Amino acid sequence: MFDYQARPDLLKDRVILVTGAGRGIGAAAAKTFAAHGATVLLLGKTEENLNQVYDEIDAAGHPQPVVIPFNLETALPHQYDELAATVEAEFGRLDGLLHNAAIVGPRTPLEQLSGDNFMRVMQINVNAMFMLTSTLLPLLKLSEDASVVFTSSSVGRKGRAYWGAYGVSKFATEGLMQTLADEVDGIAKVRANSINPGATRTGMRAQAYPGENPANNPLPEEIMPVYLYLMGPDSHGVNGQAFNAQ
Repeated sequence: MFDYQARPDLLKDRVILVTGAGRGIGAAAAKTFAAHGATVLLLGKTEENLNQVYDEIDAAGHPQPVVIPFNLETALPHQYDELAATVEAEFGRLDGLLHNAAIVGPRTPLEQLSGDNFMRVMQINVNAMFMLTSTLLPLLKLSEDASVVFTSSSVGRKGRAYWGAYGVSKFATEGLMQTLADEVDGIAKVRANSINPGATRTGMRAQAYPGENPANNPLPEEIMPVYLYLMGPDSHGVNGQAFNAQ
């Protein structure tokens, strides 16, 4: 496990947007960031799940989060612009962006993968991530110390059979991270890095590995040290790096 001990007020006064914040790693990250002082913007498709995360953060007495229902599969360019305008009006800047939302799609040989399925995975995992990054970058540049964290995968670092669209989308994720990191290097107070969470006890993992015993994998809460490290000031100057949570 990534070895890092975060101080309680690590993210005090920071505004951090988390995609896929309704469950799994996204929900754990949102609650963890809030517990360390951040105002978290909970972005996701299912409002009911987001409200539950909101309630847990609120009940714990952490800074009040914001629920942003947003469908990454169907969102149009003007909706991204409206999202950025809302964040700017409310907070004037953005200090952190965790790209966590993704779908696995069918695990099948490329030969049997339909174009529709391939494009759906790329739409959610890559196109939407690019749109959010490019739209929110001006707000990140207004921060004194901004961090963009991309969620990768071992199959986005070395290709593996039957991971088709998902694997390709994670290679694209690493590419987007590296390109952004190089562009902001020494120019803006923004850094970009990626995290491979590894095998974690989530619904998505269970879907991908139905025969696996989930109890053998750590809970999302247990892999949070690297997320805190990259979102906080201690990773200042760390840019363009690929991290492993485990």
